[in-house]
Amino acid sequence: MFTWFERKVGLTAAGVGVAGLSACGLVLGRLVGSRGILLLAYGGFAVLVACWLLARRRPALEAVRAELPPRVRPGRRVDVTVSLTARRRVSTIVVGDELDERLGTTSWLPVPLLAGGRTLTYSYAFTPRTRGVYQAGPLTAVWSDPFGLTRRRVTLVDPVRIIVHPRVERVTDRITVRQWEDPPIRPPVLKPWPTGFEFYGLRDYVEGDDPRRIVWRAVSRYDKYLVRESEQGITDRVSVILDTDERHHSPGELSETFELAVSVAASLAVQHLENGFAVNVFAEGGRLAGPLRGRGEVVPLLDKLAVVQRDRTRLSDVLDRLVIDPARHGHNVIITPEVDPESARRIRLLRERGIAVLLVLTMWEDTEPATLHRAGLLGCNVVQIQQGMAVDQVFRHVVGARR
Repeated sequence: MFTWFERKVGLTAAGVGVAGLSACGLVLGRLVGSRGILLLAYGGFAVLVACWLLARRRPALEAVRAELPPRVRPGRRVDVTVSLTARRRVSTIVVGDELDERLGTTSWLPVPLLAGGRTLTYSYAFTPRTRGVYQAGPLTAVWSDPFGLTRRRVTLVDPVRIIVHPRVERVTDRITVRQWEDPPIRPPVLKPWPTGFEFYGLRDYVEGDDPRRIVWRAVSRYDKYLVRESEQGITDRVSVILDTDERHHSPGELSETFELAVSVAASLAVQHLENGFAVNVFAEGGRLAGPLRGRGEVVPLLDKLAVVQRDRTRLSDVLDRLVIDPARHGHNVIITPEVDPESARRIRLLRERGIAVLLVLTMWEDTEPATLHRAGLLGCNVVQIQQGMAVDQVFRHVVGARR
């Protein structure tokens, strides 16, 4: 509150003390009828007003801040360069970029004297630790009167918005159907993706084939058109369901399990986008992003995951949409720290309908033991991960070893 008062009024703690003593002296002088006390009180007010007027003068200073990256990743060091140019003599000011505490500590530079026409350049750095949307700046100049009774602030450069993306790690997730395998057995509700990733062989061209799949080098040898055929895929749709229910996640302003869940969701979504799949991300009770396809959608997706927050939406309500979804030929990844009975029933219903489900549990020290028991009875792959674990190794152990 005192910082807000100082920014609005311009009085420091010393200035407020002088004003208070002068007011008390004025009252006391009138009560006892002492002219000396009244003159001393009036003198205090005069000095305070004179200092306030002196501090109102804006310094002849121009500042230029180097362009900052609009998007960064956690842990990346950002170097900032600031140039100060004085149009005339400037002395006894302090310059600094006011940073959010989650970006770093504000670095203040005292400028005792800067002659007119001279330029001063200084650099500082900050390292964001957590995802989110923050402001770097404004670049502010602060100066005071000779007695330190008042303080004046002025903005030299406007603030810049910086988006800190969630942490993205390498991850292995194999698109598969857990309950039914490939031909000859396939559930009736599962539609295969006709073009997989692995080369299968060559076949004769038939009317309706994509001309881009013709192997033109084979025309001269076999005197006919041959088409490149890939192994049969399963699905090209991936849905990442992020549990945002704050009653499930660890408490605190910075939830350990929620930040880990967002990081896992970002890693999986980026990996599948780079592999060419269509990705949907569900969070905060609805579709956060999607359908997305291609590497060009990575940055917009990370922008949305940077601002996602916890709420009171139940995971079971989000799973209800998957149960009634007519298009059931997708690979679904559910990321949650807790599996309650209602969510377990819905996941079991999805499995009985032949829908592929991968369950990711973000564990912490107070994880409910019944969660592991319920997850083990669902019949799907379960990935258990905690802070500090290598995401790729954990996923590879669960989903990468099975062929």
